Amino acid sequence: MKRARFHHRLLPVLLLAPQLTIIVIFFYWPAWNAVQSSFFLQDPFGFGSQFVGLDNYSRLFRSAEYMKVARFTLIFTLLVTGFSLGLALLLAVKADKVIRGARTYRTLLMWVYAVAPPVAGLIGVALFDQNIGAMTRLFSGLGHDFRLGVNYLDTAAAMVIVSVWIQTPVNFIFFLSGLQSVPQGVKEAALIDNPSGFRRFWEVTFPLLAPTAFFLLIINITYALFDTFGIIDTLVKNNPASNPMTLVYKVFIDGFRGNDIGGSSAQSVVLMVLVLILTVVQFRLLERRIHYT
Repeated sequence: MKRARFHHRLLPVLLLAPQLTIIVIFFYWPAWNAVQSSFFLQDPFGFGSQFVGLDNYSRLFRSAEYMKVARFTLIFTLLVTGFSLGLALLLAVKADKVIRGARTYRTLLMWVYAVAPPVAGLIGVALFDQNIGAMTRLFSGLGHDFRLGVNYLDTAAAMVIVSVWIQTPVNFIFFLSGLQSVPQGVKEAALIDNPSGFRRFWEVTFPLLAPTAFFLLIINITYALFDTFGIIDTLVKNNPASNPMTLVYKVFIDGFRGNDIGGSSAQSVVLMVLVLILTVVQFRLLERRIHYT
């Protein structure tokens, strides 16, 4: 195994300096400020602060509203991750079998990837509009009066639908690439040994997709927790108080609209700890079952 050698000791430091600078400025410094602010009761206009210790955290966990948001975030993350991965895998399996018009079919599935989350939220507002929304008319035909921004469950359903729609193409691209990398000899051997298509996929193809699926699982959970902010903000912007929201969006609402700097900082610290625990659990428990060779 060859080791990289540099002619000057400062060269590797110079190569790493830009990336390390970005990490320090945009991650470690804000994270430290959030931890520090979580122990203070701060004036929203910056005229002073008072040390309150763990009061912000104790007030947070005693809040029924925060527990409600946490439960919704858990359900929202599970639904978005599950539907995005499942639908993308189904489409990838079908697209992998298409022969005539395959490129056009795959392109139509991929182009949603170019839509930014806030733009997807605006499209969702148009689709679920009370007067002209196509999805609203669809639900009306099924006997349900869909009310975005008024009914809690309807708004939550719109969040999930739009979030799944924008994330599915990303998963589709990775799953399709993984399916196309499965050796043809393995597929032919599986076809001889097992006539059942479902069992061939579950026992032969899916284990070979395990590294891709594990990577996408982490990406989708992170997406549902953080990257859906633009979608949620667009869908509930007029009335966030009576509508569902995730933990990340609540940090924004309490900090920038409620001017509760200390409380929102405590929420961000709790969220960082939860993400850290989730990451450790994923790599410790799930990755052991994944084989990359």
